Formats: sequence, structure tokens, C-alpha cells
Amino acid sequence: MIKTLSVFGTRPEATKMAPLMLALQECPLIDSKIAVTAQHREQLDQVLNIFGITPDYDLDIMRPRQSLADVTSRALKGIEDIIKTENPDLVLVHGDTSTTLASSLAAYYNRKALGHVEAGLRTYDKYQPFPEEINRKVASAIADLNFAPTEHAKNNLIKENISAHTIYVTGNTAIDCVRHTLRPGYVFHEPVLNSLDFSKRVLTMTAHRRENLGRPLENICGAVRRLANDFKDIAVIYPVHLNPAVRETVFPMLSGLPNVTLTEPLDVQDLNNLMNRSYMVLTDSGGLQEEAPAMGKPVIVMRNVTERPEAVEAGTVELAGVAEDDIYNAAKRLLTDAGRYKQMASAKNPYGDGRASERIRDAILKYFMIG
Repeated sequence: MIKTLSVFGTRPEATKMAPLMLALQECPLIDSKIAVTAQHREQLDQVLNIFGITPDYDLDIMRPRQSLADVTSRALKGIEDIIKTENPDLVLVHGDTSTTLASSLAAYYNRKALGHVEAGLRTYDKYQPFPEEINRKVASAIADLNFAPTEHAKNNLIKENISAHTIYVTGNTAIDCVRHTLRPGYVFHEPVLNSLDFSKRVLTMTAHRRENLGRPLENICGAVRRLANDFKDIAVIYPVHLNPAVRETVFPMLSGLPNVTLTEPLDVQDLNNLMNRSYMVLTDSGGLQEEAPAMGKPVIVMRNVTERPEAVEAGTVELAGVAEDDIYNAAKRLLTDAGRYKQMASAKNPYGDGRASERIRDAILKYFMIG
């Protein structure tokens, strides 16, 4: 049997790795072990509970106001100890987090093969997104197997002299997760969502990126406040990240508006089903740029750059930047221009058919000459 050790630590990682964990567990040729760093504790646990995943190892490294160095150093040592205990054939990481960086280094230091899920995303600006851009590049430099979600991502890797025979274009596991979580007649776990009038135009938003803390997040909240005041018929739902630096900006600026609802972070089922019933999505997240287009929902991305240009090129996403007027005007256009809305809502999702996990499993079997 092939022994794999999959490592993740945040909710976005868990959301995208969960379908792959199920695919690996169902394969009789693979002994799948799971380690979590719990870089995000509560939000990670939400996903694990929904998918019925019990990690074999839980490092529980989260600390209040932890720095990037704190996360990386604790994860690096903890994952190295697990690798020495389990002696896996392959370490699997996802995306671009500090957990990904630390686990990639731990695999390399112990001469273990590394598989990188969602490989090849780039902005070519090392500070946007920060620190994710560099985390991804380090993982790419180490990885023996690169699971690129699109041809564009594959070409990014090839441009960096990564051998084409190590790259598999699989689609994005985010779409696999959407397939697992959308339900007709879904009842939300967050009670306030069950009282929403979805005959109105509901706008789902998230904003929490590290590079947007401070003035950019103030601009985002300012734009949303203007939208709420100018369009009384909309309802804005904003699950607010647990980071104190986010909450210290968001609650003073957006609390008290009658058509803005601030909630605690939502579990992946609630969030996906909320987006599916929404009019559009405003976000600075990476994953929502992939998931919302799969539901036919236009996305306004509140960032200066995106490592997911495929959605912009496909027309499902508009990159608005972080200036208040630009965000407001982009959203206003979708609220007032039916043609523009229809164009974005009907654009083709570029991230695959929801079977990326099966392709990744099959590539692993092929790598070890079993499948």
C-alpha cells in the first residue's frame, strides 16, 4: 500500500482537501493518514465535523495573535515529528498557507515525496497575496507531484522550469466540495440565515486578507455601507473573520445598518448554500472566486491582484481593487445593469467538473506505478 500523509491547518485548506481525503480513504491501495496543525482552530473543526473526518494527528498550534513565524516554526517541528513517526511515501499539502510552507519544508528535510494540491497559482507580486504567494512558490520548488487546477496554472509552473511530467491538470477540489455541500431546501445552521428573505437581492461578502488590514478594509466597509444606504432592497450578509484586526474595523463601521447582517464565521455548508441563493458575492478570498462561479454567481473581488485570472478572463469575476469608489461602482453596476449581471452570471466556470479528487488519487497511483 501507498502511505500518504495529508497536512492542512485552515478552513479553506480543509474545505478543499476534505473531498480528496474521502477519495483516498475509499481507495484500498492507499493508507491515508491526516495531520492538522489547527492554524485556524474553530473554523477548521467546522469542516472536519461536516465531512466526518477525524485527524490522526492534531498539533493544535493556534495561539492568540500569533505571528507568521510562530505558526511556521511550530508547524515545521510538529510535522517533522509526525513524518518521522509515520514514514509516509507521500506528503500532501494544499495551496498557500503557512502550514503548507512548513509541511513542504518538513517533507524536504526528511527526503519524502511531496504532492502539492492547487499548484501553480501566481500573481508574481511577493506581497500580494501576503504571505501566500511565496508559500506557493516554495511548495512548487519542492513538490514531486503538482496538481494544477487549470492549464493556466500548469503553464505558470512550466515557466518556472518545473518539469511538465510532474504536473497533472485536475480541476479544483473546491468544485468537488460544492458538489458535496449544496442541498435543495437546505436549512442553515446559523439561525439568522433562515429568516432571510431570498426574494430580495442578497449579497454575500467576506473580507479578511492580511494585506487588506487597515485602510483597504476600511475602504471595503465604506463601499458596503454606501451600497446598503443607496440600495434599500438589498441584504448584505457578512460572516466576520475571527481575527481581531478584522473585527476591530468591521463592527464599528457596519453594525447597526438595517440591511447588513454581521455573523460569526459560517461553516462550509452554510456558506456554500448561502452563496448559491445569493444575487452576487463580494470577497477578497481566493476560494470564493472558484466556488461562486460554479453556482452562476457574479463575483466582485476586492483585491489589487488575483492569482486566479482564469475567472476574470472567463467573465465570472471582476477585479475591483481596494479603493472605495471602485468597489462601490463595480457592485452598483451589477445592481443596476441587468445585461452586465446576466453576462457574468452565465459565464462558464473555468475550474472543472467537480472530479478533481478522483484525478489526484489516480495520479498518485500512477506515480507509484500501481493504478
